[in-house]
Order: sequence, then structure tokens, then C-alpha cells
Amino acid sequence: MQDTGIAIYDHRPFFEKALRYGLQHGLIDAAKLESIRNDAPKGMVQIARYFGTEFLRPELEKSRERMVNLISLHLEHVCDGDLHAAATLLRDHSILSRSKAGSDMLKALLTLPDNTHFSMQDSGEFRDELIPVLAKWALKPLPEIQLELAKRSEIETRIEAAIWCAQKLGVARRELQAADTDSEAVIRTALLCAAAGRSLMPNWAQFETVVNLLRKRAEGGKTVPLALPKGMPAQFQPVLQATLESMQEHDLPKILDATVKPRKLFIQSLAFMGRYFWLDEGVDDISELDRAISDQWLKVTQRHTDDSSLITLFLCIATGAARKTTLTETTAASIVRKIRKGGFHPQQASDFIREYAPHEHHGDYQTLWQNFVEENQRDLLDERDTRLVEAMAALKLHCNIVKATPKVAKAPANS
Repeated sequence: MQDTGIAIYDHRPFFEKALRYGLQHGLIDAAKLESIRNDAPKGMVQIARYFGTEFLRPELEKSRERMVNLISLHLEHVCDGDLHAAATLLRDHSILSRSKAGSDMLKALLTLPDNTHFSMQDSGEFRDELIPVLAKWALKPLPEIQLELAKRSEIETRIEAAIWCAQKLGVARRELQAADTDSEAVIRTALLCAAAGRSLMPNWAQFETVVNLLRKRAEGGKTVPLALPKGMPAQFQPVLQATLESMQEHDLPKILDATVKPRKLFIQSLAFMGRYFWLDEGVDDISELDRAISDQWLKVTQRHTDDSSLITLFLCIATGAARKTTLTETTAASIVRKIRKGGFHPQQASDFIREYAPHEHHGDYQTLWQNFVEENQRDLLDERDTRLVEAMAALKLHCNIVKATPKVAKAPANS
């Protein structure tokens, strides 16, 4: 019969394939087969008890699936699909030990990190909270498990590389966890420090100095090559090299742009927030960083914090009017006319909030301004409201609008 070239897919569990192979090739005798038959019910009960209860038939059926799959996972993974090697393992060991080996393999997988953020790292030990997760993974096929293992192993290597970089700059692992940072941020900062010839992890002022130093080197169009840290272990090179290339292509052009202040780039830019790491050395350092922002905010708001004053100020900024927290009716009307001529730019107020407002109030102030715009933009732009009745009503409801104080004519002096 001519070979059609069609392969038949064997859907049997790898455990069953290995067992049949062992019987066919004389690796497993009748005594060993009887031992497997005796051990199987014990294993099913143990697994059912571990994941729930051994007193319900559906749970016992599920435990049978898990036991067969756990043995299959272990044999196929360790023997790399070699049926002869797998059958030999079955001959030399009990199926209970092979089931446990499969379970231990999955437990080791689930204790690997799945996130590069240091605050998300666990102790590395299998905990009872992970038992329901183990129950799901105990039914998954080997390719899916191998894919997850590769992903988590890469994350673990990235974390260890970050810890090595930090220790080289004088920072311990526990300090990274306390700082609530990400391994990528640590690696990027380490690469910047290496390029600038720095040997210690910087605080903000020192980090800013590193950036300015690199910008000075880039003056006149000179290239600023990033460099891998000296003495780097070979297993970390692929991770650090990939980050270096990404920084060279995407980050460095912005970092070397002298028209953007480092504080605005690294702290206020959404693309760079949390992307780099520096030591937080307490209130003095934070106060020095925020002083310029705070002074500008207090000056413009005149220390007013009520919603009406802030919306009035934001409206002035969005229309290019003089920045005030109180408007006369005449000024308010002129602002409405300007808005209807295309002079309304809400994003300018949003940018001002992001740049100068106290960081803890960014979200509240942005929401306050966005709600005002959404609720009142229609009335402010409605050309049919020729007498500005609806527009002024909206402003009087949300802003500080006062009537202009009439000028009092001076009485003539007595001659």
C-alpha cells in the first residue's frame, strides 16, 4: 500500500504511551504492572483530598485526570519525549513518586515571578493560596507549561539582573522592594550611570546631574553611546543588551533634548514616569524638587483651593486670559466671546495642572476641569445664545463672577 504521507495524531497521555512501550519492549513486567494498579487508587484519593475532598465521585474522577497528567508532564519533560527513557523511569520508580515529581515541577513554576515589579515579588515558596491555581495547571498540556516556564524564567533573570545592577551601585535588594520600583527602571538607571561613569545609585539631584552631564557631552551633535556595566555576569547580558538597545533607540533622543527640563521629562511625562529609578532620600530632597512647582501654584491660585476659584483659573488659562480666580461679569462675557471665536483650548489647563498642581491632587483637579468642560462647553459655544444668557448662567454657577464696582466720582474740592 502506497504511503499517503498522513501522520496519525496519537492523543493518548504520555504516561499511557510510555507504559505501553515498556510492556511491549519488556521493560515493565507483570509484577510492576500490578504494583501500578495497586498504587493508582491511593494516588487518586491523595490528590482528591489535597484539592478538595475524596468523598465525591466527580472529585475522584478529576483527581484521576490530574494524576495521569502529572505523571505525563514529568515523564515527557524529563525524558524530552523519549518513550524508552520514560518507560525506564516507570520501571525504576513508583507512579506515586512520578505524580509527586510532576506536582513539584508545577509548584516550582508557580513560585517563579510573573511580574518584574519588586513590590509584586513573593517569598519564592509555595503557599496554600496557590493550591487552586495548581489545580488548574495540573490539567494543562506540556507545551503550555513550557511556554509559561520560559516567560517566567525570563522575568526572573530580568529581576536578578536588576538586583545585580543595584548592588553594583550600592543598593540592596530590600531597598528596591521598599522603594516599590520595577526591575526595568533599575536597569535603565544603571545603564545611564555606566554611561556617565557613576558608581553609586543617584538620588534625584544626582540623577539630574547625570542627565545634564550626558546632555553636555551630546552638544554639537556628538553621540553618547550607552555601555554595559563592567564585570556583568554572562547570563544577564541578553537582558541588559536588549534594554540598552531600546534605550538607545527610544529613550536617549528625549533624554538628550536640552529643551526639556529633566524634572518635566522624568516626573511629569506619562511616557517616562516610573521608567527610571533614583533614591528617595526623604522630605528635604522632595521639598527641593517640588519647591519651584509649589511656589508657582501658590502664586497663581493665591492659595485658593475651592472648586469655583480653581475652575475660574483654569478657564482663564484655557482661553489665554489673565490668570485670575475671580472675574467681573464684563471680563467673563469677553471670555465667552473669545471662546466662540475659537479661542478655547481646554488642554492648556490640563497641561498646567499636570505641570504645577501638587502631585497628590492631580487626579482630582483634572476630573474637576474635565467635568466642567463636558457639562458646559455646549452652552459656552452656542451661537444662538446671542445675549450670552445661558453661557453666563453656566459661568456664574461654576466660577467666581462678581459685578464690577461702579466708580464713584470725586466731589469737587472747595475753592
